[in-house]
Amino acid sequence: MYPYTVVTEKFDTVMGYFHNPNIHPYGEYLKREESLRKFSSQTGFKVIHEKSYEMEEFIRNVAFREENRCFYCLASRLEITARLAKSSKFSHFSTTLLYSKRQKHDYIKETGEGLEKKYGVNFYYEDFRQGYKKGIELSREYGLYRQNYCGCIYSEKERYANLNSRQYANPGS
Repeated sequence: MYPYTVVTEKFDTVMGYFHNPNIHPYGEYLKREESLRKFSSQTGFKVIHEKSYEMEEFIRNVAFREENRCFYCLASRLEITARLAKSSKFSHFSTTLLYSKRQKHDYIKETGEGLEKKYGVNFYYEDFRQGYKKGIELSREYGLYRQNYCGCIYSEKERYANLNSRQYANPGS
């Protein structure tokens, strides 16, 4: 939500793109997509929804390289976005990953700038983390689902394994 409020003030036309082959399980993917559809219908925000869900490709590309999975995930999704921006004749592309406090902003920026050179479409970088609390307020206002982990099977495991280990360390909490 917060990134949308910022970029709509800076650009005449803003288009979203939902492409998340990393999200697991499929039910989580559907929750996130439905939340975006709800936001889109409430605000008039136009979104391109990728029809395919290529989770298997994501897993093939990160298996046995799990410690580098985020780099692959970020780069592959940004590249697909840059390619779509070029073919659709958009002036810029960006990512809402720049809203997350847990993402590797330097890597996102460096990757986006490299793709800008490769595809000839401007990469729009802004540190949206400053609006993190505002984004939470907006999502509540719109009644939207908020995920509690990045999305991939590995981040899901880390999220819930950490919760379980804290519960067992602090019984009764």
